[in-house]
Amino acid sequence: QVQLVESGGGLVQAGGSPRLLCAASGRTFSNYAMGWFRPAPGKEREFLTAISGSGGSTYYADSVKGRFTISRDNAKNTVYLQMNSLKPEDTAVYYCAARNGKLVRTYESSYDYWGQGTQVTVSS
Repeated sequence: QVQLVESGGGLVQAGGSPRLLCAASGRTFSNYAMGWFRPAPGKEREFLTAISGSGGSTYYADSVKGRFTISRDNAKNTVYLQMNSLKPEDTAVYYCAARNGKLVRTYESSYDYWGQGTQVTVSS
C-alpha cells in the first residue's frame, strides 16, 4: 500500500511557476512509476506527465510539454511537478498517482494509488 499526499497548490497569477510536490509513504518508492493527472472534459482525469521508477525516463502530454517538468527524489520519497507559464485553463485539481511497476504509463487505469489532489487556480 502506498499513501500519496500532494502539496504546493494555491492561487497563482497567469505566467506563474508553482511547484507541486507529492510525498509518498509505504514501500520502496523507486519500485513505482509516478504520474500527474488533472480532470478534463469527457474524462475522469487527463494524463499530464509520468516518470519511471529510477527517474531516467519521462513522458509528457502535448498540452504541457515544454511548460511542465516532472522529477523525483527517491531518497525523499517525493515526486515534483514544476509548472511554468501557467494559463487560466490550467486551473484544476492536480492529482499524483503511483503504479505498481517501474515503467512509464499514460493511462489512468494503469495507476494503482492516488492522492487527494491539490487545487491550482490561475488568475488572469
